[in-house]
Amino acid sequence: MPNLSNYETLALQKLGESIHQGKWSNDGMVQLIELIGNYLNPLSIQEYADQHQISYQAARKHKQTILFRQKFITDND
Repeated sequence: MPNLSNYETLALQKLGESIHQGKWSNDGMVQLIELIGNYLNPLSIQEYADQHQISYQAARKHKQTILFRQKFITDND
């Protein structure tokens, strides 16, 4: 895992274990994804370009995150 704190690593391990043990429902996991999405504010490359009035190519130079096999720019600064 890239540059995660010890706390983050342990929290992710515990979360992963609880999901694999069936302690999370699909609805609960969707709510978790929505909560995280509200914080990260993931934008497609085109959405980011449009919002910042820059070209698609310029937007591609920003750090990208791949979520669900799609490239996004997380804009939560």
